[in-house]
Amino acid sequence: MIPTRHLVPPLALVLGLAPCACQSAPTAAELALLAETAGVVYPETPRGEVVDDYHGTPVADPYRWLEQVDSEETRTWIEAQNELTESILAAIPEREAIRQRVDALWTYERYGLPTKEGGWYYMTYDDGAMSQPQIVRVPAMGRRGHDVVLDPNTFSEDGTVSLGGTSWSRGGRYLAYGLSDGGSDWRTWRVRDLERGEDLEDVIEWSRFSTPTWNPDDSGFWYGRYPQPPAGENKLLAAAGAQSVWYHRLGTPQGEDVLVHEDPDNPMRAFGMVVTDDDRFLVMIVREGTQRMNRLWVRELAAGDEAPWIRVFDDFDAQYYPLGNDGWNFYIRTDKDAPKGRIVRVDCSRPANPLEGPLENPLEEVVGEGEHALTSAAMIGGRLIVHYLVDALSEVRLFEQGGQEVGRVPLPGPGTARGFGGRQTDHETFFSFGSYTTPSATYRLDPHSGEVSVVWRPRVPFDPAAYETRQVFYESADGTPIPLFVTQHRDLDPALPRPTLLYGYGGFNIPMRPGFSPAVAAWLELGGTYAVACLRGGGEYGREWHLAGTKERKQNVFDDFIAAAEHLLSEGVTTPAQLAILGGSNGGLLVGACLNQRPELFGAALPAVGVMDMLRYHLFTIGRAWASDYGRSDDPEMFPHLLAYSPYQNVREGATYPATLITTADHDDRVVPCHSFKYAAALQHAQAGEDPLLIRIETRAGHGAGKSREQAVAEVADRWAFLVAQLGMEIDG
Repeated sequence: MIPTRHLVPPLALVLGLAPCACQSAPTAAELALLAETAGVVYPETPRGEVVDDYHGTPVADPYRWLEQVDSEETRTWIEAQNELTESILAAIPEREAIRQRVDALWTYERYGLPTKEGGWYYMTYDDGAMSQPQIVRVPAMGRRGHDVVLDPNTFSEDGTVSLGGTSWSRGGRYLAYGLSDGGSDWRTWRVRDLERGEDLEDVIEWSRFSTPTWNPDDSGFWYGRYPQPPAGENKLLAAAGAQSVWYHRLGTPQGEDVLVHEDPDNPMRAFGMVVTDDDRFLVMIVREGTQRMNRLWVRELAAGDEAPWIRVFDDFDAQYYPLGNDGWNFYIRTDKDAPKGRIVRVDCSRPANPLEGPLENPLEEVVGEGEHALTSAAMIGGRLIVHYLVDALSEVRLFEQGGQEVGRVPLPGPGTARGFGGRQTDHETFFSFGSYTTPSATYRLDPHSGEVSVVWRPRVPFDPAAYETRQVFYESADGTPIPLFVTQHRDLDPALPRPTLLYGYGGFNIPMRPGFSPAVAAWLELGGTYAVACLRGGGEYGREWHLAGTKERKQNVFDDFIAAAEHLLSEGVTTPAQLAILGGSNGGLLVGACLNQRPELFGAALPAVGVMDMLRYHLFTIGRAWASDYGRSDDPEMFPHLLAYSPYQNVREGATYPATLITTADHDDRVVPCHSFKYAAALQHAQAGEDPLLIRIETRAGHGAGKSREQAVAEVADRWAFLVAQLGMEIDG
């Protein structure tokens, strides 16, 4: 075990626990005792001498060595940190009772949204106790029982190899399914013959951020692939090369796949393929990083792979998403000249020379921009189903293809609708609807009549009627009104401050919308209040709202979150000692930045898989794609903005930080774990207070998706146990 370094020396010396050359490291029990009585003894984390020069500004990086996640030194450090964290969590008396209740709330039967393929309805199924959900099918909706098509629980003994995507062939005979090992973004694709119930010999490797698109004749599919990392380089850390598009013909080895498109001079670009429902056109969507702007190219399938692409939209000036087509007339959801979104029709007829540039045909408006953000749309059964966000709540309208509004989809109440998938020729579609207190039920929509009927309603051991959600608005630092959802038990005394968990994200045009979670249900049952802030940088109000929280405007996001905390305090909902903050990925960055900027506001913090080193994030895996939201440190204009808020670089030595439990995973190849390693080391070195600053490092797990049920339950239970101990909560059991 790595030698330890004490932060609160007097009692440590009295107890004989201070490390020295002649003394062995303290045991887990001793560490737990010390944590309860006199602060925390942290594993020794050597500080290096690395200093980087950014445009003439020297920036120290003392924990650069933790970027070598597979080194013996780092693995020993991980083991020591996990041992310390486990010893402190194990000393919390309520931990096991919390774990049991989280487990019980997780144990309810649920189905995913149905999709109809080849005469069958396919969906995911989880009986509540499975490590991973199955894929099942039924011949008709409403029938009791189902056939299991694919069982990911058989992929590995420990449940950590998960299903990483699915794609049904056009005729419904084949299912391409992706395998994710330990939560990695890398996918290995296999093909199952659904008639025989057996896998073919086809295997596709080195694919990620791509789902196969089948040829209409079921002979093969297009897919995106990245170069194989160099021999000896960790594939979970290596910077991604340029994505390319390949065609795989069933029954042939991957080595014989045909290159369809590549752009090695622009490695930030990625490609998605779509076949129109009439099987006539192949559409390529070209993206650059994570920005919500793309190119859209079209060509007729009958013309063959050598036919040139018609560059319908080629300027990366807006978002263009194809909804369907009527011959050469394509229906496109776009924010071109409409920051909140609209639907247009464009004639994509072949020009004389398609290589000369994009079409000049005008956009014919079908559904114009409105007051609220148009976030998604679908063409089903000759109707346009259009989803809007009204202050982060779902509103769904029906339009004729000519643009005439014909009604609204009746929703059960304030909450979130998701789904509405299908083909243009379908006469039904399915969606889910739920809220913070109500588990998502599945509904069927007839787009012609507008009739909605319940298909499946889960039974959860939780009483939604005992809780309520209210939406309020508060002002950020610059006066911008920000929506905030606050959920708590109906019988709580409004004059009595309560332990409160504030959640946020604020990035990549992703809206925060109400949704049920067993984890949140457990927190509410513990007597906690749950608050979610809809920050700038998200997608609640369209493009301008998103851009207001990006690049040099990123501080707006932190200001919005801090203002949410101040609002909860000023309204008497909670107190600083009872307020915890939580966020994951970009939300982990949010928590880290706000923890640095206003540590006195919070009693505890839970940054998860966060982007903590903003000066080097772009050097790992797919990180460079996030530059559209963040900018990069090699840009002299963006560097000072990144340096000003980067969590790792802004930890202040001698500051008093609230109790913090950082969570990450050793197989996270999206936000690599060294972000959290370095941030944890910096916090532990800097802490002048006595509150624990811990890191919990999951093994055989990734960024979040694909975790086994057991891993997910254990992590949630540890978070809530940590908060119960740090916020002074009292629970029964």
